[in-house]
Amino acid sequence: MDTRQKRLILVFTDSLLIILSLIISFLIQFGQMPSMYIDSYYSIFIIFGLIKLSTFYFSGLYNRIWRYASISDLFNIFKAIVISSFVIITYIYFLQHKFPRSVMAMDMFITFFLIGTSRLVLRLRYEYLQRKEYNAVQKKILIFGAGDAGDMIIREMIKHPELGYQPVGILDDDKDKKNMKIHNLKVLGGKENIEDAISESGAEEIIIAIPSATGQQIKSIIDACTNASVKFKTVPGVYDLIDENVYVSQIRDVKIEDLLGRDEVDLNIHEIKNYIEDKTILITGAGGSIGSQIAREVARFKPKKLILLGRGEYSIYKLGNEFAEKFSSQNRELIITDVTDRLKIFDIFSKRKIDIVFHAAAHKHVPLMESHPDEAVKNNILGTKNVADAADKYGVKTFVLISTDKAVNPTSVMGATKRVAEMIIQAKTNVSKTKFVAVRFGNVLGSRGSVIPLFKKQIEQGGPVTVTHPEMTRYFMTIPEAAKLVIQASAMANGGEIFILDMGAPVKIYDLARDIIKLSGFEPDIDIKIEFTGLRPGEKLYEEILTAEEGTKKTYHKKIYTAKKQEINIELVENAVTEFERLARINNPVKIKEKLIAATGTYKPEILDRRKTPRIDK
Repeated sequence: MDTRQKRLILVFTDSLLIILSLIISFLIQFGQMPSMYIDSYYSIFIIFGLIKLSTFYFSGLYNRIWRYASISDLFNIFKAIVISSFVIITYIYFLQHKFPRSVMAMDMFITFFLIGTSRLVLRLRYEYLQRKEYNAVQKKILIFGAGDAGDMIIREMIKHPELGYQPVGILDDDKDKKNMKIHNLKVLGGKENIEDAISESGAEEIIIAIPSATGQQIKSIIDACTNASVKFKTVPGVYDLIDENVYVSQIRDVKIEDLLGRDEVDLNIHEIKNYIEDKTILITGAGGSIGSQIAREVARFKPKKLILLGRGEYSIYKLGNEFAEKFSSQNRELIITDVTDRLKIFDIFSKRKIDIVFHAAAHKHVPLMESHPDEAVKNNILGTKNVADAADKYGVKTFVLISTDKAVNPTSVMGATKRVAEMIIQAKTNVSKTKFVAVRFGNVLGSRGSVIPLFKKQIEQGGPVTVTHPEMTRYFMTIPEAAKLVIQASAMANGGEIFILDMGAPVKIYDLARDIIKLSGFEPDIDIKIEFTGLRPGEKLYEEILTAEEGTKKTYHKKIYTAKKQEINIELVENAVTEFERLARINNPVKIKEKLIAATGTYKPEILDRRKTPRIDK
């Protein structure tokens, strides 16, 4: 049956319902059709029918797909009926002058009831047929969360049975909600009732629908699901949602980020917009985890031009394709080069009027840099010096170095080279019009080379999952959180600051490994073993955010602090960098580490004596 035929049937049905409504109204009022109206009986029905059907048509009631009827559609029906009733009243009282008002009032509400019910019947019939067709392949689901998100998920599952979900009950830790119903589904209890709820409902999976839940709350629910041997999924956190609505399509596996429960970053949008909009932004290391996310976040604020610079052609190519799809209107330029190529870096700056630089290019893998200290020096020290010098020479307004907590009292070459990079930035502040700042933070979840992808790969291979030490702890934040805070901190810069991001509480790597094993559907030390391998070269048990000498100062942003400024001698820095360049060129690891000790005064590698040496910040 085509659309035109369906529409004609709907018009015919409405005509009958309009006539029926008027008859019912007369019968309620008079018990019969009064003799005084018998002569005009047919003309009354024709007038009512034509006016109401015309109003329905012009109100768009015949251009809707009624199998998706909603509250807003019922409101539109009511509005059309009220309009048609006023038109009828005008016609009758101005032309014929007599008609019982009580009948008019009853007719309006009875028409609404009959027409509205007919539309809901169409929707219910469609949903019944859909459920009947897909019922055999639907997975029975318990929804954990009797709030707005749970309501949305249940409603969409009922509305779209083709998605393969059949909600059979609700769980919620709020004891006041127990035995209450949402969409005719009972709240069966909280975490402690999961096993009973599964037994009663036959559920095969639990969907956690609490976008605002903390990491600890999610973890406790997951532990309860694991103990009950039931699969579980979740919906995005409240700050990951594009809008305030939750959809079945957004249901996903629980991620380790959900368990850490990082709070949403509160940005000063107006400040960042003024800082970024209509500016030319250069991002080095743009193909990396942090660099690429900074690029995405910056693009939201409509810079004049975005220059994405990286050494790996494939990662820059991928990022370029992503921007072509998601930020197609953004003026952008892709550049393949190495920050250690000083002539090329200066050439890039000389041909473009760059306003802001985010310097994210760095070698960051601790054990690898222990084996290749010359490469760490080239990239992290000399590369930073090249980009910073070019920024200074060509009048860049703000230069932002992406640093790391491993730069604090470093035990690794990587951390020590990043500390020297910080010192280069601090030294240049006193001799340049460019505002040079660094932003220091810990590990980011899911970045390339981080521990989480490694754990997942080991689990896929059946284990064991390798942890270096049972007491090793690290600070973690999500990649989007880090990128947003970097941009916020840079907008606050006056020059010379080392901004420190609030990383929250440190997390034991052993606990992280256990959580990832559970999220993968296995039991730690039973299905997947955890083995301790010992600390690798350059690693330490606990990371630090500050040296003993720095101390923190609050900013107006609750998640951003500044370290106490230190006076760094520019001449000593320049001399040290020249010596680093020579040592890297001849590839002398021992001499490089000795020079790192001398330069930082805080680097303490295990393979060298921890002797006191002159520092370049004195």
